[in-house]
Amino acid sequence: MSKVKHVVLLKFKSSAKEKIDEAMAALASLKEKIPGLLDFSGGRNTSQEGLSKGFTHGFVMTFEDEASRDAYLPHPEHEKVKELVFGLLDGGLEGVQAMDWSEAG
Repeated sequence: MSKVKHVVLLKFKSSAKEKIDEAMAALASLKEKIPGLLDFSGGRNTSQEGLSKGFTHGFVMTFEDEASRDAYLPHPEHEKVKELVFGLLDGGLEGVQAMDWSEAG
């Protein structure tokens, strides 16, 4: 069984500053609500490389397996948080990037 990494980059509107901490906390809380979500790590971009292309925050989730990740996507708790986050994005769906991969072990 391979664990799955789910990586998401977010470009929040500058006007959303007061809501960003709430959104990131809501994302982190999914670990307690979604079966098979093993780990969450996320925060504000602090890279000095200048390659962020305006993306301000990101997070990584680790799922037990692909089935757990697949169950997370339509989960009602995920949908609630997604609605909150998407409302804060700069450029709508242009303000989010997501990528998953499986890892051995």
